[in-house]
Amino acid sequence: MTYVVGLTGGIGSGKTTIANLFAELGVPLIDADIVARQVVAKGSPLLDKIVEHFGVDILAENGSLDRARLRQIIFNQSQEKHWLNNLLHPAIRQEMLQQIQQCSAPYLLFVVPLLIENNLIEICDRVLVIDVDASIQLERASKRDQNKIEIIKNIMASQVSRAERLRYADDVIENNMPLEQGGEKIKMQVSELHQHYLELAKSKESQCQKSS
Repeated sequence: MTYVVGLTGGIGSGKTTIANLFAELGVPLIDADIVARQVVAKGSPLLDKIVEHFGVDILAENGSLDRARLRQIIFNQSQEKHWLNNLLHPAIRQEMLQQIQQCSAPYLLFVVPLLIENNLIEICDRVLVIDVDASIQLERASKRDQNKIEIIKNIMASQVSRAERLRYADDVIENNMPLEQGGEKIKMQVSELHQHYLELAKSKESQCQKSS
């Protein structure tokens, strides 16, 4: 079975940027945010249930889910967030597990913002945390998503603390610098980790062959 490296970090930590550096090296990515969009795609049964619950105002003009509108609702109403999580998380988990099982590469990157919060570490052989200062998280996330600071703070509060996340880490990439300043250092770190993960994957495969 493919070696699974879970990649996680708080909002605005740069998970996608670093995951894409691994992808450039040929590493398959299974991204929870992408899977989450797939399961609520236009015309999907889950989107119908969301519209039934929240009303048609939750849709964008093209009939797809207005994710910004939905985010505003659930982060101001914990009961609604709980309802949505109960609807989506099982479907997202099932789809991600299926994609992992279908992968034949030596290792894959399992990119999940809530890897720890949703008890998905058990799926991983190793955990890579993208670490960043809270002030930088706020700055990046507000620029990227054009969200209000209050919403971003609510999202951060819903995630495990920085210290708790680091407690689960096997490997850490510090990503406080802008990519144009710290990019080469991070690329080198990604390259080194890539080789390390290939070795770990090979070792796991050898052990599996011996036990069988």
